[in-house]
Amino acid sequence: MGYFVSVTVGLRLNHLNPRQKESVLHIDGPLLVLAGAGSGKTSVITTKMAYLIEQCGIPARNITALTFTNKAAKEMKERVGKLVQGKAASGLTVSTFHNLGLNIIRKECKHLGLRSGFSIFDDGDTKSLLKDIMHRDHGADGDMVDMVQSEIGNLKNDLIEPEQAIAMANSPQETLVATTFAAYDRALKAYNAVDFDDLIRIPTLLFMNNEAVRTKWQKNTRYLLVDEYQDTNTSQYELVKILVGMHGKFTVVGDDDQSIYAWRGARPENLSLLKKDFPDLKVVMLEQNYRSTGLILNAANKVIENNEHEFVKKLWSDKGYGDSIRIVRCKSEDNEAERIATEIIEHRLKKNGKYSDYAVLFRGNHQSRLMEMKMQQFQIPYKLSGSQSFFAKSEIKDIMSYLKLIVNPTDDAAFLRVINIPRRQIGPATLEKVTEYAGKRHISLMTATSELGLEQMLTPLAADKLKRFGTWLNNTTRRCYTEDPVQSIKEMVHDLDYEAWLHETSNTPNQAEARMKNVWFLIDNIERMLDKAEENGDEMDIEEAVSKLILRDMLEQQQEDDELDQVQLMTLHASKGLEFPYVWIMGLEEEILPHKNSIEADTIEEERRLMYVGITRAKQNLTLTLTSKRRSYGESFEPTPSRFLEELPKDDVVHIGFGDTPPEQKKATGESSLAALRNLMGK
Repeated sequence: MGYFVSVTVGLRLNHLNPRQKESVLHIDGPLLVLAGAGSGKTSVITTKMAYLIEQCGIPARNITALTFTNKAAKEMKERVGKLVQGKAASGLTVSTFHNLGLNIIRKECKHLGLRSGFSIFDDGDTKSLLKDIMHRDHGADGDMVDMVQSEIGNLKNDLIEPEQAIAMANSPQETLVATTFAAYDRALKAYNAVDFDDLIRIPTLLFMNNEAVRTKWQKNTRYLLVDEYQDTNTSQYELVKILVGMHGKFTVVGDDDQSIYAWRGARPENLSLLKKDFPDLKVVMLEQNYRSTGLILNAANKVIENNEHEFVKKLWSDKGYGDSIRIVRCKSEDNEAERIATEIIEHRLKKNGKYSDYAVLFRGNHQSRLMEMKMQQFQIPYKLSGSQSFFAKSEIKDIMSYLKLIVNPTDDAAFLRVINIPRRQIGPATLEKVTEYAGKRHISLMTATSELGLEQMLTPLAADKLKRFGTWLNNTTRRCYTEDPVQSIKEMVHDLDYEAWLHETSNTPNQAEARMKNVWFLIDNIERMLDKAEENGDEMDIEEAVSKLILRDMLEQQQEDDELDQVQLMTLHASKGLEFPYVWIMGLEEEILPHKNSIEADTIEEERRLMYVGITRAKQNLTLTLTSKRRSYGESFEPTPSRFLEELPKDDVVHIGFGDTPPEQKKATGESSLAALRNLMGK
């Protein structure tokens, strides 16, 4: 059996390059693997886990691997399961930091003053509680909630307790944050609840303060592996350091050049800190890239070398040098989005490729909306990720729930969402009685509102409010089917006084206006669907239009690993870890990339790392776009090209749209695009 195992492991190691193999075989002390983009770090981690189990005799239950997303954890566990046969991999812990923290809290409840069955507050729960505390204790409105929530998160990540925060406060704002933190912490304990940041903070503090619990978990962790180590914050670093104890049996894999999450507490200096805390730390650099052409990697190297480095590495590839990087200047942001869309159509037709080969990356979520509209205009299937989907916005969910009730009055989930949006003073006790009555009668909640039997269970006031809601919605439904449906929907929004509701529930008037624009955008989209059907001689009523929107919504909610053939639209942050044959990065302008806030705060190095991440997503071809004119708050201005464009190697880029393109080249490009579009229309 031992011979079989060593042969199997040997075959696996033969697939690794020398640096990867060195990373797998080093097990006697602390190891830092500096893994450049596309250098096969997942293969190193999964092969090492198999090696530890099969060759080193460490039981799987004593090996822990940590990463930052459920998707990455799932992929790792599946790959190890394929490498290690039988039950040998049983008990292996491969999870996110937060899942590990949750597991520790559940097992050590009695030491933490928490009762079993504790609640976990999500972002919305936290925001609501903070808003109530700030209004009660400080008379503050909702404008500062996001800032306070972020600062409390930073304090928790830095393992600073409320009493310390109060003592450290040196300004009115810091005092507000610290005192709110103290009240918030007390409230969570009263509710037997924890929030997302507590899932790391609480176990780390427990280990620091309880030797018996700490020793138990250290004995159970004979080897620890950590992925994306540059993204760890202070509490995560301390958790790792405590778990490995004095023996230092661990491998951490990271890339300081891909550290792009400082805004949520990540500390790339944790890589350097390892050298101080573990003097015998071994460092291995993975520099061979298996993803991109040499030209793309040369561009990435040239850009990132403008940052200061403690660890210097140079990515290289054996995939040939490849195509030049195009820098395309467009007339306006509308022209920029349209050009990208038409180029994708043309390129796909020429290559006979898949839509999923293409990705459009951008610095800020606001850039996605125009790109989405162009994708819809040219009927290009796409998936928006890394930012909130249009259909996930609360205002869109509200209006869609009303529309769902109109086309399907038995939709109880939609009924429960909208019954108090806007507020109708129909309380929980009333809704419980409606639900109970509907359950006994086996009817929908909407149907129950108009039955005499329900009235006998309610107060006259509650019964009247429900009846009025039911009558109003039935009238709206009738108008949608017998009159102009779009006009009827607009009247419904006005009847609800929905804009006033948005102003009441938004943090700022600007936010309320932006949310209302989304509502009108949705209604305009329905109108376009109906008009287009009429132009094509097809029959489409409000029910079919809403059904199409619901289907689009369901597609957007599908699992991340669904293999749909769609162009990928995403922020640069969300693109990390992914790769695509053909990549466009939009908005290469000062105050967009690099972002205005980073320029003002002098944090350009992180923006440069974000640029580096974007460049290294491309496997074969990279296009960078910018505009000659852009609009902001109704005013037109000429943006300054991004400084990162100047850092690219001049011999590896081609400039388009800068006034120096020969007329014959413009003509040929235009004719080629027109022919491709004609071909598409013909198909």
